[in-house]
Amino acid sequence: MPITAAYLGIILIWSTTPLAIKWSGEGPGFLFGATARMAIGAFLCLLLLRLMRMPLPWHGAAVRGYLAANLGIYGGMICVYWGAQYVPSGLISALFGLTPIVTGLLAAGWLQERSLTPARIAGSLIGLGGLWLIFGGARPGAGAGPGLAAVLAAVFLHSLSTVWVKRTGAGLPALTLTTGALLIALPCYLVTWLLLDGRPPPALPPRALLSILYLGVFGSVAGFLLYYYALRRVTAGRMALLLLITPVIALLFGHFLNGETFGAREIAGTGLILSGLLFYETGERLIQAFRKSGA
Repeated sequence: MPITAAYLGIILIWSTTPLAIKWSGEGPGFLFGATARMAIGAFLCLLLLRLMRMPLPWHGAAVRGYLAANLGIYGGMICVYWGAQYVPSGLISALFGLTPIVTGLLAAGWLQERSLTPARIAGSLIGLGGLWLIFGGARPGAGAGPGLAAVLAAVFLHSLSTVWVKRTGAGLPALTLTTGALLIALPCYLVTWLLLDGRPPPALPPRALLSILYLGVFGSVAGFLLYYYALRRVTAGRMALLLLITPVIALLFGHFLNGETFGAREIAGTGLILSGLLFYETGERLIQAFRKSGA
């Protein structure tokens, strides 16, 4: 698969995930929605392994890879699900725009990646400026401080998981890594649901049911497969850069699905984000070319 196709798939899935997470908790509660999503994902991954006759190793290196991925799938994801009760989906996407900087810091220290050159820092900051311009006017409801803290914790755990997978589990096939991580995550979700709720919903609203199915099939299987496939082929810092694009696409989905406005603030913010992405990718070469022309 071309890496560009994997990128586009990840962007499309991640752009729809915050809204689907909110919808999946309408009625059944966020813990049931998250647990059901992971159960569907684990079943589908096991089925794919069986159909493709791929082994699921449990040696030390493989388990370390599964645990590294589980840090994001359980630790980060459950923080997002809880925080989504109090924080608007657009603001969640904006906060996840911090991931490139957090991942870059972790990757520079742990993987010795050259992720924090001046040009890349500047590109990330320009992109974050665009996110702030788009979402800076949003104000979470009263008492949403813990929700914001939970989302920020999810940002850190997702970044740490990305770097840890790159270090310990990047040699595993994407399907193997995703399946092993989901099999570890599912009992964690089940125990959490049983301890904190444990009551199956009497009925599932159609939108919640469809959201759970969508997240189970695409969010937990296709999204993770594409993500870990791409992670094997690019740096951790560059993978995190995807999270500067998804809020913009999420804004478009919100506009067409929920009738949200897309005015001058959103257009200007989108331009800043795209400029930041461009400078992140080409800034070093532009600076070197400028220096050579000056010499």
